[in-house]
Amino acid sequence: MQTQATRMLLLGAVALFEPVNGYQIRRELVSWQVDRWAHTNPGSIYHGLGQLARQGHLVRHDLVDGGREVAVYELTGAGREELRRLMVAALETVDVYDRADFNAAFSMLPLLEREQVERSLVARRVALERTVRELGETGTGDMPPHAARSVLLWLDVAIAELAWLRETVEAVRRGELGDSRDPLGGWQPPAEDPGWQMAADREKYRVLLGRS
Repeated sequence: MQTQATRMLLLGAVALFEPVNGYQIRRELVSWQVDRWAHTNPGSIYHGLGQLARQGHLVRHDLVDGGREVAVYELTGAGREELRRLMVAALETVDVYDRADFNAAFSMLPLLEREQVERSLVARRVALERTVRELGETGTGDMPPHAARSVLLWLDVAIAELAWLRETVEAVRRGELGDSRDPLGGWQPPAEDPGWQMAADREKYRVLLGRS
């Protein structure tokens, strides 16, 4: 069963690079080390793409590229709505014990418009401020010493995230992080980045699909 983070990452990778083939999606997500922080098994990526296609969130095109068959994916309207729903929920929901969903959504932040990003991060900030207050009010006097230290660790981590979040909201307001209108915020990948090949393949797939 797909985790929410895996579902977001697969839909988001297709949204970022569509039309895109399954190998490129796998290579891109592996480069993000999703197996280490998102509980996403690289070996299950192809299965996940197929599942999302069966659910109507992706459409698969079987093309012939240079004499070889290749499966190319695009988002459907339902897939775009599902991705947005998952991202907004993950950005706004605070879980100080597991940030996999938030990290997955934040890794694809430019897929949302700036106004939505700001709204969601402000909502997260408000929720996190409440969480910090609640953790700070947790009575540790009746706990074993090691358990009390664990509570202090979660409190310190939450405080650190809150400081980061406040700065990030201001960076969004200044337009420094990019959004759906300017995904990279003016940043350009280095010449050897695989993204350039993906961009070239995207144009080729569009021709094969009759889009150019």
